[in-house]
Amino acid sequence: MTNKFKAVILDFDGTIADTRSLIVRTMQQTIAELALPARTDDECAAMIGLPLKQTFTDLIPMDDTTGDRCAEIYRRLFFQNNVPGAVPMFPGVGDMIRRMHAADVLVTIASSRLRPSLTAFVDEMGLAPYIPYILSVSDVERAKPAPEMVEKTLREHALLSSEAVVVGDTAFDIRMAHAAGVKAVGVTYGNGSRASLEAERAEWLIDSFSELEGIVWNHPDTPEGRAFDM
Repeated sequence: MTNKFKAVILDFDGTIADTRSLIVRTMQQTIAELALPARTDDECAAMIGLPLKQTFTDLIPMDDTTGDRCAEIYRRLFFQNNVPGAVPMFPGVGDMIRRMHAADVLVTIASSRLRPSLTAFVDEMGLAPYIPYILSVSDVERAKPAPEMVEKTLREHALLSSEAVVVGDTAFDIRMAHAAGVKAVGVTYGNGSRASLEAERAEWLIDSFSELEGIVWNHPDTPEGRAFDM
């Protein structure tokens, strides 16, 4: 078994962790507190993956000041709602990350989440020893779907675009990867839809995180990957 990629760049929300219910509930509480026009849970979830303020300004027409107010209220409510255990990892994620780390695959995160909550989740889930490099929206000037997070990861680890793959659950992740010249894996169990991932022409679609095995590694009996390659 040999590595097909030197680095795997992971999204967090909807890829590593099931944050949908926590995020959507906090967004709905923010909308209610400011008496903004109602939106459905699905409409709120479709914004996950964007920078916090933009999740509201793209969701509901508003001025810049109201967008800032939404972000401020959301952070306060999120802190209250984010009790221990509120955000579980998806099945198979921890094991697969540990296996990649043991095989000398560099595992990194590129997330639209702010660094304090992102690193707190990574620590709480026991993943910190296996993910040595994390980029949050706080660490770049241009957030997803701009390619800056991927480009910075490649540059700081002396990697070619062909040596890394991005794994994410939304169109924003796939666009970020392709804008940086990197192949992308779309996970269908997160916040994005299969149709949206297909529309962005993700090179692979997987229904569970463990299916990364057939993408990250060459096996003697399947040298070109698994049957779900697109």
